[in-house]
Amino acid sequence: MSDQITILCKRTVVSTKPVQPGKFHHLSALDRVMELNRIRMVYYYKTPLRQAVEAVTKNLRESISEMLNGFPMVTGRLMNNDEGQWMIKCNDAGVRLVEARAKGSVEGWLRRMDREKELLLVHWEDMYYKPYFWSTFYVQLTEFEEDGLAIGLSCTHLLVDPPSGAMFIKAWADVTLGGKMLTPPLFQPLPLPKPGNKNTNHQTYTALIDRYKTSIQNPTPHMVKKHATVTFGFTYEMVQSCIAMAKIVGAPKDSSLTAFEALAGLFWVCVRKIKGEGNGTLTKMSIGLDMRETLGLEKGFFENCMVYHKVPAWECLGDQNGLSGATFAIRQAVKKIENKRMLDLIEWLEGDNSESYSISTISGQDLICAKLDNVVSNSTIFEDCYDPIRVSCYIEPVLGEGQVLILPSPSEEGGFSRVAMVTLPEDEVVKLCEDALLHQFNPTILMGVGKS
Repeated sequence: MSDQITILCKRTVVSTKPVQPGKFHHLSALDRVMELNRIRMVYYYKTPLRQAVEAVTKNLRESISEMLNGFPMVTGRLMNNDEGQWMIKCNDAGVRLVEARAKGSVEGWLRRMDREKELLLVHWEDMYYKPYFWSTFYVQLTEFEEDGLAIGLSCTHLLVDPPSGAMFIKAWADVTLGGKMLTPPLFQPLPLPKPGNKNTNHQTYTALIDRYKTSIQNPTPHMVKKHATVTFGFTYEMVQSCIAMAKIVGAPKDSSLTAFEALAGLFWVCVRKIKGEGNGTLTKMSIGLDMRETLGLEKGFFENCMVYHKVPAWECLGDQNGLSGATFAIRQAVKKIENKRMLDLIEWLEGDNSESYSISTISGQDLICAKLDNVVSNSTIFEDCYDPIRVSCYIEPVLGEGQVLILPSPSEEGGFSRVAMVTLPEDEVVKLCEDALLHQFNPTILMGVGKS
């Protein structure tokens, strides 16, 4: 696979304006629990006719320096504070930019792609023993010889979550296309309950805290099995059909399931069958949700603001395939993550209850299903008529039972259309693609089995 990619150069890109000396960025508790994880994202573009890819790449090299003026924490480096915790020294150390060339066209690449091949488009380096030499963000521009471009972003999850990663790419696109960011990043501390305003009758919501506490006290061992990723495309009609099948019997007429809830329920049921748990109970699952709106934060909040909440086990009774029961359990879990309960979790994490975050809290022992369909990809336009044709996302490492990421589809496919990236042990991925329930919706396999 690697012979199809040629690395042309690797350089350090800095902002056009110097960072103010003595500026530091302190990490939150939601940042620190993600220390051992990393994010990789790939945006694919088809080159407009009669326009050289090299010219587009040149514009991107120039605009990224201008864009970085608004992201001093991205160009900075990690260091320890007086308490031994990570913080960012905001300086002009810069971001690593890799330029590469791939054979063929971007559409041909997408037809033959698998997980290993796609990750060649997202450069990543583990931390050096001296962190002040290590770039926390890497960008890779890959030109396809015939036509097309891939923009890869990789970064440590310690600093940002996938919505923030998408925000970074969107800001770069805005500067390239129009000369300014439409949604500048906001750097502010997470809210905490004010001591004087705390209700004396308030009962702490322990379920959310217990999920994190369990992961801290029982780290997930690295899995020996090799994982593979399969990507499914669901059209508007497919998602509507899944929602109709998952509709809870006896639910109020005004209650409507979301695309995420229905698809999360679908894959939860399918994975349970694959793992041989056909006794009416489900594989343990945690859902990942963006909490910016719940906490009253602006959309431009540039840090970690995703939370992972365990979904209570649900007995698959009352419908033939268990989809309604699974979806109901997910829907109830989504409703329970309210503002006050999020504040309880943040307060607990910021307190003295957890002395070490040296675990991978995202995984625990559960199947993870993260809601990333609010990450807007179709507006990430770098050049006129230069729309993204696909966006992929990876949250690594994948531990526990596996991982399902629900992403948006290109805008022309309709508001309810979605892409699902499912990562499981290789043998389970093959079984998933053969699952009878999944086949009822006839999703398109965009990457994975039969595509390489």
